[in-house]
Amino acid sequence: MHERKPRRRLSLILTAGVLAATGVTTASPAAQAAGDRTAADSRQHAFERAAAEYDVPLPVLLAVAYHESAWDAHAGERSTGGGYGPMHLTEVTTGMLAAGDAGAVGRADLAELASAPSLHTLQTAARLTGLPEKRLRGDDAANIRGGAALLASYAKNTVGGTPKDPGKWYAAVARYSGSSGQRAAEAFADRVFATIESGAEETTRDGQHIELPPSPNVRPATGQLSALHLKATATTGDGDTECPATIDCTFLPAATANGQVSDRPANGIRIDSIVIHDTESSYDAALNSFQKPGGGSAHYVIRSSDGAVTQMVPTKDISFQAGNYSTNLHSIGIEHEGYAAAGGTWYTETEYETSAELVRYLAGRFGIPLDRQHIIGHDNVPGPSSALVSGMHWDPGPSWNWEHFMRLLHAPVGGRHGVGPVGSVVTITPGYTRNQQNVQVCPSDDPTGATPECTERTQPSDFVYLRTAPSATAPLFGDQAVHPDGVGTDRISDWGSTAAAGQQFVVADRQGDWTAIWYSGTKVWFLNPHGCNTTPAHDVTVVGAAGTSPVAVYGSSYPDANEYPAGLSPSTQAPLAFYSIPVGQAYVTTAAPAPTDDYFPSTGRVVTGGKSMYTIQYNHRTALVYASDVTAR
Repeated sequence: MHERKPRRRLSLILTAGVLAATGVTTASPAAQAAGDRTAADSRQHAFERAAAEYDVPLPVLLAVAYHESAWDAHAGERSTGGGYGPMHLTEVTTGMLAAGDAGAVGRADLAELASAPSLHTLQTAARLTGLPEKRLRGDDAANIRGGAALLASYAKNTVGGTPKDPGKWYAAVARYSGSSGQRAAEAFADRVFATIESGAEETTRDGQHIELPPSPNVRPATGQLSALHLKATATTGDGDTECPATIDCTFLPAATANGQVSDRPANGIRIDSIVIHDTESSYDAALNSFQKPGGGSAHYVIRSSDGAVTQMVPTKDISFQAGNYSTNLHSIGIEHEGYAAAGGTWYTETEYETSAELVRYLAGRFGIPLDRQHIIGHDNVPGPSSALVSGMHWDPGPSWNWEHFMRLLHAPVGGRHGVGPVGSVVTITPGYTRNQQNVQVCPSDDPTGATPECTERTQPSDFVYLRTAPSATAPLFGDQAVHPDGVGTDRISDWGSTAAAGQQFVVADRQGDWTAIWYSGTKVWFLNPHGCNTTPAHDVTVVGAAGTSPVAVYGSSYPDANEYPAGLSPSTQAPLAFYSIPVGQAYVTTAAPAPTDDYFPSTGRVVTGGKSMYTIQYNHRTALVYASDVTAR
């Protein structure tokens, strides 16, 4: 993790007039001279002008922007939390919530979820400044003006004006966090004022050098927080955290808009799986992101360097973490600091060990089986609708060492290697270090910026490649939702051509050194001389078509519309258009079918349907089939 180091000196580019207006000591003559050389169109100057225009102390404006964007403009691109520009002005739509981490496609309460004012600060800033929304999205100076106008309006609503003392902006800063929860808003404000005290300096990705000098004499008026009438954060039992006593664990609430309050499992909503993610960012950036309304969240975030854990959502509540509401409803999400394309560098042993200890604790508490159909990656979560399958996340990626992790869980997926006859079940166990695979990594796969062009590399991996025929020259299988022509690639993010360690499949054929499995409705092949990449699995349940027609495959598990009580709008679902189970094929399930269900957070009502669905290992991802459509053996 790369930490930004604050500089303990006054900025040489802050002018004396602006400094005096903010209550900070005037810069030296040398600093003023340097300030005279500052380009009028620099981002630093844009902060100065906006602070003066809206009577916001410059240290406050700079520190808020620092914690929103690290002062980057992001070229008009939208963040995962629906925000734009240095001030992260938000514009969250129902479509974003349907396709994002909420996975709320088909839900009747989408409009309600998207209606929170904190999700639409860009529109508010447009009204306050008179600037077009398009300009606030793409022009960094306009965006900064919009953020300053918002801060000023928040100060007027809380203290009746725009005081010169930066410390008296505590409530305005807390409100800028967008959180309606006291702990999250307070934590954001505390971080902002800690940066005001220590100072910060940064050169942005587009070459803008910005500096916030330290202001050690600013005293934040923390008592102002009560003026916001924020929701007190409910405790989760004995203290604020739900962690084993042996790990370093603190509680920092995610934005309330990034999940739903519930009472699992006491209200009948089962918790039956744990989803493993990576952050694709630093630990601190992930915490900040989850505290911004409109994005995702996670129940837990684990730091790479020392295994420190931050719990952000109580386990009784629903976290918008998996991009599939049905999965969110029944799972606990754990984020790990790291990057899927970084070759495993970010997944430290401390991180693995801490995560395993946390997973064992949660699995024991909620009765979650320790197998790869219940301890899954984000890349194993099905798309909730046909339109969303291709865009589902692929973290923690091929560099997460599943076999090592399952051993740490005291639930190894391996054993004596081999492969059984056609119709038997195998577990994918290629090893990790010895399993060197070629992958192509492109700039869009690597948010660190360390991959300027598409590059082929060989690295330890947790998967085997799947081909359309038993030959090393045969095309890679392409998932139907990603590759209409059926031909896959070795792109590191192309999950559709791989089977990962711990996943289980039915043997469909054998030919020499090659083994075929039923996968995604077809027969695919992988190199498996002497069964070196598999372990025979026993006492496993498999399902196949019950009749003479292919079985429909689903990504969610809602009740039928006629099973909802009057007054409750039913969620909808449809079969995934690309997929089915043809007659004669079989797929693994490791649990009894579970009833369909849905949840209404406004009333706490849980609706349970009369039908049940199996979760099966369908391809790289799991999927759902109605129990009445299949037979089990």
